[in-house]
Order: sequence, then structure tokens, then C-alpha cells
Amino acid sequence: MHLSFVFLAKPVLHGYFRSSCSWRVRIAFALKGIEYDQVPVNLIKDGGQQLTEQYKKLNPMLQVPAVEIDGITLCQSLAVIQYVDETRPGPRLLPADPQKRAQVRMISDVIASGIQPLQNLHVLQKIGAEKVQWAQHFIDRGFQALEPILKQTAGKYCVGDEISMADICLVPQVYNAERFKVDVGKYPTINRLNQTLLEIEAFTVTNPSCQPDTPADLRA
Repeated sequence: MHLSFVFLAKPVLHGYFRSSCSWRVRIAFALKGIEYDQVPVNLIKDGGQQLTEQYKKLNPMLQVPAVEIDGITLCQSLAVIQYVDETRPGPRLLPADPQKRAQVRMISDVIASGIQPLQNLHVLQKIGAEKVQWAQHFIDRGFQALEPILKQTAGKYCVGDEISMADICLVPQVYNAERFKVDVGKYPTINRLNQTLLEIEAFTVTNPSCQPDTPADLRA
């Protein structure tokens, strides 16, 4: 690829402050030192701004995020993370070693495919009154699988001693777990990794508590 990224417009992140998928992208951009613009898409207001015909053109799944970058639009957070890793300088978000890279993708997929979709807003709206118990059940189920995996792969971070896409996925998922009153203390490896990562600036400045669209009563 022979694009000169210096002359390209800043990426535009269409997201929601509390969306874990949007948060993943914010973390990746922060780790890479990528400047970007944010366009809030309120998942609650007006019946859900993600459901408009205008937004559907950006993300046919009617979900956040949607990222306009380098003349294309990407609408899956892991695809965005891998794209910026392949096209921007800065710390690698996927390891060079094939085995570690596979482990990072495995952990990321456990979270992004096996846990998060079962407790996202659209699903919980369908569940109704039992939504908290539903979310707790599937987060616990996922963490019961994730904990032994991380015991095998973790060093300082999820896979060895370098921050990766797996860590980018982990922190927002633990945030969701705590929102739904899951006892994260039952998972010592997950808890340790999360606490370590929350001390890193890229994870703190992108927190849902301090985004442009964070409601005043939820600001840190």
C-alpha cells in the first residue's frame, strides 16, 4: 500500500460513549496516537439514532461503531483495530509471532463474539424484565471460559508482556460485567489484568465516563 497517511483526513468514529465496541476503537486509536473526530450516535435517544436510514448507510447492521477512514467505512471494531495496526505506525496491536497472534485473536473473539453480543442493547431490549439476570449469566459463562485461557497466555497483559487487541477487548468487557453486578473478583486473572490496564493512559482517556457524549450525571 502506497498511501501517504499524513495527507489523509482524520478518521471519523461514529459511536456511543458506553458502547464497548466503540470503546475498543477509541483505545486502539489512543495506543496508536491517531487523532480522530467523534460523531455521537445515541442508542437510546429518539428511539435509537442508529436506526435511521442515514446511519444505515454507514453500518447496515444498525450498530456502533462505524468508522470512516482512508476513504472506506468499516463497521466492526476488530476489523478497524486490525486495519489501523496494518496501516499505522506505533505499537503493534497484534504480535509478530504467529502463535501469540493467534492467541490474541482467540481471546478477542471469545469476548467480541462469545460474550459481548449476548449482552448488547438490542438483545437486552428483546429479553425485557430478565435482562440483568440474562446478562449476568452469559458474562459469567464467558468469563468461566476466559479465565483459564488467560492463565495460560498472560504475562503482564493478556498475551505476554505487550499490550494487544486482546487487552483492548478485555477492559470494556470487564466494565460491562461491573455494570451488570458480576463479581469480577471470582476471576483473579481477569481482575488483575483489568486493574493493570486501567493504569494506562490510553485506557483511561477513552473511558465512557469522559467522552463528548457522556451525560453529565455519568461523568467522572
